[in-house]
Amino acid sequence: MEGKKTSPYGSWRSPITADAIVAGVIALSQIQLDGDDLYWIEQRPAEAGRNVVVRRRAGGAIEDITPPEYNARTRVHEYGGGAYLAHQGTVWFTNYKDQRLYRQDPGRPPVAITPAKDIRHADLVLDEGRNRLIAVREDHSTGASSAVNTIVSLPTSPSPAGGGGQGGDVTLIEGNDFYSSPRLSPTGSHLAWLTWNHPNMPWDGTELWVATFTDDGSLTAARKVAGGERESIFQPTWSRDGVLYFVSDRTNWWNLYRWQGEVVEPVAQLPAELGTTSWQFGMSTYAFESARRIVCQVRSNGLARLVTVDPQTKRLQNVDTPYTAFSPFIQAHAGQAYTIAGSPTQMPALVAVDLNTSRVEVIRRSGDVPVAPSYISVPETIEFPTTGGLTAHAFFYPPVNPDYAAPAGELPPLIVYVHGGPTGSVSNALDLGDQFWTSRGFAFLVVNYGGSSGFGRDYRQRLNGQWGIVDVDDSVNAARYVVDRGRADGNRVAITGGSAGGYTVLRALTSTHFFKAGASHFGISDLEVFHTDTHKFESMYDQGLIGRWPEERHIYRERSAIHYLDKITAPVILFQGLEDKIVPPNQAELIVSALREKGLPVAYVAFEGEQHGFRMAKNIKRSLEGELYFYSQVFGFLLADPVEPVPIDNLKQPAGTT
Repeated sequence: MEGKKTSPYGSWRSPITADAIVAGVIALSQIQLDGDDLYWIEQRPAEAGRNVVVRRRAGGAIEDITPPEYNARTRVHEYGGGAYLAHQGTVWFTNYKDQRLYRQDPGRPPVAITPAKDIRHADLVLDEGRNRLIAVREDHSTGASSAVNTIVSLPTSPSPAGGGGQGGDVTLIEGNDFYSSPRLSPTGSHLAWLTWNHPNMPWDGTELWVATFTDDGSLTAARKVAGGERESIFQPTWSRDGVLYFVSDRTNWWNLYRWQGEVVEPVAQLPAELGTTSWQFGMSTYAFESARRIVCQVRSNGLARLVTVDPQTKRLQNVDTPYTAFSPFIQAHAGQAYTIAGSPTQMPALVAVDLNTSRVEVIRRSGDVPVAPSYISVPETIEFPTTGGLTAHAFFYPPVNPDYAAPAGELPPLIVYVHGGPTGSVSNALDLGDQFWTSRGFAFLVVNYGGSSGFGRDYRQRLNGQWGIVDVDDSVNAARYVVDRGRADGNRVAITGGSAGGYTVLRALTSTHFFKAGASHFGISDLEVFHTDTHKFESMYDQGLIGRWPEERHIYRERSAIHYLDKITAPVILFQGLEDKIVPPNQAELIVSALREKGLPVAYVAFEGEQHGFRMAKNIKRSLEGELYFYSQVFGFLLADPVEPVPIDNLKQPAGTT
């Protein structure tokens, strides 16, 4: 290979550095339209993970709305979402630090409209006719053993604390464990909402309800429209003519339906997903562009596309775009669809798609690709056989770097990435974090194991009662599929993941000897501790994934890595945020302490000020480089560039760096 340097896999010098990844990279979400103005949220690692409401004027000017001392992020369900509302230039938002709701009028500083108590709000809706806000409330101030969730109506402006009436807060709906998606009909006469109870998660079973407003602003004549214990409803939305649309998985696939008084009828029926798992508030996968056109995100076999639906004829039409992945946020207006989209060669970006011509305008990129296309590894979509004669899904990224070739006969080390959730999924949109590895000579395998979303309800439910088994089997079988085809070195296979993915990492290392190294990012090591020490939203999630508590406590113990550390034969590195409320730091510290005591190779990197998932640029950089350093020591290759070492206890014969 003329002009290429010969160097072992893993030791290739790459222009895709950790600094390049975090410099200017942002996360985009929560799109809203306010007349001709477009709003969205940017999460900025360079600003310590601050969430900023951003606006683009009709003329194209883009400006930050959230002042620097504020962070537009709610902690309802801990995962947040639905953190702001824009109307005629006024923005209401939840501030992360104090969780108070603020009103921000044009040209004025924000002013708090809720008291300084641990009462959180999300999914805001303006009841313009009554000059009220409607929101999901999560009240941690009652003294109850867990937060109290309700849907409330509250003033749009600051007012003295009151005990009800139009001047104060009014509880509209209460009594169930969880609520989401309050949606006001166009005339303001009806409210629709979703609700569910433990042990369900919203993708297991939810109910869609509708009630009528009375003259005093309370609700009456509540009735269930759809849903139940085994039907998941997503994104209720009123059309402009007052028809209630929603997504249901009653036929295995999340498809589009509508309700008109007494009848529920299908609108768009496909063997594909038009909905998604509601980890956050405010998600949307379809939007009304006009009375004759609904634009929908559709996912099948891990890939996504846009389609339009005529609600009268139910005719579907594909929208030709270059994108294969969409974040679950979409709005539409005047022939344009606004969404967040990416592809294997394009990082996610906020785009406007002309629904008539398919022309795409990029409004805001999540980041610039700092290298030529020749450095980008384009993933292969694979289906592989797994346990029980089933098929599972993954994306395989081969190592790519135009400047290097490996020595003859050498196969690349393989990193198997396990996503979180566990009811989540990973798309094939360009992610510089993946390319960080492939451009250095690693093969990278992203597994959408059984239980992942985007492949139908039956696929999601493969994990029911089988967490720690199906995900591990699929991760091993995906890697075997790649290794058996001569695409990677079976003696240098690592497994990495965060949160629930970190649990799968630890579980795989204690229940198999397939992987030769593991990296757990804020992963769960003790399911019993996790059950008793997590937040309300997920406090019974494990009962669907593992078994009833406490009746089947023995299963929790059997599938907890902390009790089987003697089975680990591979080195492990753990990364942990010290303010994590979802997977508290004691989970990582328990396993680190035990591995140190047993003399097993282990490294631990903890981050002050981080919660569940790392948002600060310096910590994202440290976790990337720390994991790379760890693999160099374990797999015995020299790094092209020096990085800050990570102390690894009990590791013999480190490789060093150049």
